[in-house]
Amino acid sequence: MLTIDKIFHAQKVLEEAIYKTDVIRADKLADDCELWLKTENLQKTGSFKIRGAYYKISQLSPEEKKRGVIACSAGNHAQGVALAAAKNGIQALICLPEGAPISKVEATRGYGAEICLVPGVYDDAYKRALALQKERGYTFIHPFDDDAVIAGQGTIGLEILSQLKNVDAVIVPIGGGGLISGVSFAIKSLNPNVKVYGVQAEGAPGMLNALRDDKIKALASVSTVADGIAVKQPGEHTFCYCKQFVDGVVTVNDDEIASAILALIEREKIVAEGAGAVPLAAVLAGKFPELKGKKVCCLVSGGNIDVTIMNRVITRGLTTSGRQCTLNIELLDKPGQLVEVSRIIADCGANVTGVHHEHAGAGSAVIGCFLRIDMETRNFEHIAKITRKLNEAGFRIC
Repeated sequence: MLTIDKIFHAQKVLEEAIYKTDVIRADKLADDCELWLKTENLQKTGSFKIRGAYYKISQLSPEEKKRGVIACSAGNHAQGVALAAAKNGIQALICLPEGAPISKVEATRGYGAEICLVPGVYDDAYKRALALQKERGYTFIHPFDDDAVIAGQGTIGLEILSQLKNVDAVIVPIGGGGLISGVSFAIKSLNPNVKVYGVQAEGAPGMLNALRDDKIKALASVSTVADGIAVKQPGEHTFCYCKQFVDGVVTVNDDEIASAILALIEREKIVAEGAGAVPLAAVLAGKFPELKGKKVCCLVSGGNIDVTIMNRVITRGLTTSGRQCTLNIELLDKPGQLVEVSRIIADCGANVTGVHHEHAGAGSAVIGCFLRIDMETRNFEHIAKITRKLNEAGFRIC
């Protein structure tokens, strides 16, 4: 059973294994609340997961440690278990979905764990891990639905309360629910007045659905850029804790997540993976209007974003926030047209990053052509101004 004493015990045990990550002020990110960030993206292994994994493994019996441990993960729990097992001299086998970012797979392998890649998503890796556990006699380290793991994650709640006096609300990512269960239990046990909210990806709303329907049901599929919270079904324990201690859950879409990742990089110089950025995404998208003027802490749960997709995420974030724009312009193929278009864009203060010119096809004027302009812009109002000026000059935007 989870108790506040157990979370305090976990905090003591973890002193030898983790960082007490900073809480930093983020004035550049939000105008309508006093925003702070709990930087678990700077934790060992790049994620909060080391907390729960290490505490769980520390509580195993000598016989369980001798048999070794097995876990399943989308990547971050895998690294936490692998490092915790290595520090305790224990053999570890980790089942990961085949689609897990290569960087997370290789990092897990680098900590000394044996890797088993499983076709499908997290839940498929989970089923394979359970089968191998029975086959080989390992001790299973659940990524979220285990009270010892939840207690380890709950130490973040203790830290936030000690670091951020008079905090009004804490916003936490939700996948299977282990992180928010521990954080909300710790916070509500010590200060019931602090609100705790959860955020899920729109493409993986398992806990939101369970709380709405008062029943756990597996999703048919999950699809989100936030791979760390792409979980089909929340846990039994975590569902109960969320019902009791969480004040509300919202979802954000991939465009909102990408915009939050970009904002963290550009304004706060913080690298967050999709799961780590969802609390900020919810704030930036106005999902918590009740927090206007309040002291709010977003838990940036991890920073293990795959560098191979970072460029795509940043590009998407630029586009969805109006920082990047492509205009297709129909004009006559005669001298001076491109110069005039360029002059208007320059006068409006935008930066042209790409130009593509081609002759028009059937249905357009014989001497017509199309001009595709890629630009760096300030926001959507800036794009609207450029479009208006081009229209006033007689150019048609397609």
